[in-house]
Amino acid sequence: MRAARYIGAGSIDVVEVDPTDPGPAEVQIEVAYTGICGTDLHILHGAMDHRVRAPQVIGHEMSGRVASLGADVTGWSVGQPVTVMPLRWCGRCPACRAGNQHICERLVFVGIDSPGAMQTRWTVSADLLVALPDALALDAAALVEPTAVAVHDVRRAGLAVGETAAVIGGGPIGVLIALVSRAAGADVTVFELDAHRRGVAERLGLRVVDPGAVDLAAFVDDWTRGAGAAVAFEVSGSGAGLSTAVATLAVRGRLVMVAIHNEPRPIDLFRFFWRELTMVGARVYERTDYDRAIRLIARGDLPVGELISDVVPLDRAGDAFRSLGAGGPVMKVLIDCAPGGGR
Repeated sequence: MRAARYIGAGSIDVVEVDPTDPGPAEVQIEVAYTGICGTDLHILHGAMDHRVRAPQVIGHEMSGRVASLGADVTGWSVGQPVTVMPLRWCGRCPACRAGNQHICERLVFVGIDSPGAMQTRWTVSADLLVALPDALALDAAALVEPTAVAVHDVRRAGLAVGETAAVIGGGPIGVLIALVSRAAGADVTVFELDAHRRGVAERLGLRVVDPGAVDLAAFVDDWTRGAGAAVAFEVSGSGAGLSTAVATLAVRGRLVMVAIHNEPRPIDLFRFFWRELTMVGARVYERTDYDRAIRLIARGDLPVGELISDVVPLDRAGDAFRSLGAGGPVMKVLIDCAPGGGR
């Protein structure tokens, strides 16, 4: 079987590896698709070398079918469509004991801290599996994990029907947050500098603004009738995006920090004081977020297929990473992990 590995120094290789038969309480998955996300690009650029043990198979946004079962595994059948919730927690730390296992103090993120899904067959612990509806296309199902991120972000915001929500950054996660917010009954605006990303969001029926081409204060006043946005999701990862997010907020508005900011950022704390703003962190997801993500995609509330820019055979995974890393008119790229690629 074939596998794509991060080998360090900004490189991905694709090699022949021996499949790992499932042991007790394990399941082997025939991987259909694995998505490349922003975290995978951080890995490629060496930003996560303290966690990824090169050479290592990476990838955690995936879909596939059960290929074989280890001893004592029940409740699953060969051929069943599945995805994986790639979190392993210790169950003993203060966070786990408080019921916050998803942000365990010793959390293992599968595909980062341990081998991932970008391979023909992937053996994982059976307790990581999440069942998919038979009718759900496996390419769309590969976006369940990032959709669960968006569901969790919106839930952390406490977003209510009729509230206004500003999404700062129109990449895949930003667009998914906007779609989930819209499905929750919010009035949403996406703020995005890139023309291609704005075009994708507009095709999905979202209101989109280039923050560099408008008077931000005037636009927000007009959109929110002078109140400001109830919620702002900071998804850009930039200092300018953070400033934009804070500037859009209403009195007692909520700032939800979605993007990873790897360095300290200046922030307008006077505005936090003056408007009694709240800042909320949103890191990964819980099982309830996964279940809602699957329901939203399966019933067509979130047209996630519109975010798929390209599907690339596993043997060309390195090219796909290089292309994404260079930027350009692309949203989500999937790796087709079937033998030979090209379904």
